[in-house]
Amino acid sequence: MISYEDFAKVDLRIGTIVAADAFPEARKPAYKLTIDFGELGIKRSSVQITKVYALEELVGKQVIAVVNFPHKQIGPFLSECLVCGFDRAPGEVVLAQPGEPVPNGSRMY
Repeated sequence: MISYEDFAKVDLRIGTIVAADAFPEARKPAYKLTIDFGELGIKRSSVQITKVYALEELVGKQVIAVVNFPHKQIGPFLSECLVCGFDRAPGEVVLAQPGEPVPNGSRMY
């Protein structure tokens, strides 16, 4: 068990994907996302969601991401946040999304 204080350290925010690009240099199939987090600004992330989503359907989707992890170098790409998702089947990750639109940058509690 963790305390609420432990959970509160994880800064989960909503953002809207404004660009999605192929990431052919990645070891495992992945995309590069550019996400607008409102007052937090624009952040980029590498995501392994190629089995579930086509690039052209990602722009405009809202996603939940951890925005207070240290940046992570993934090959030639610097990932600035961790986009959250759920395993649907082995290797098939479904994005964590709100049921209704919310303002970019809103915190998840």
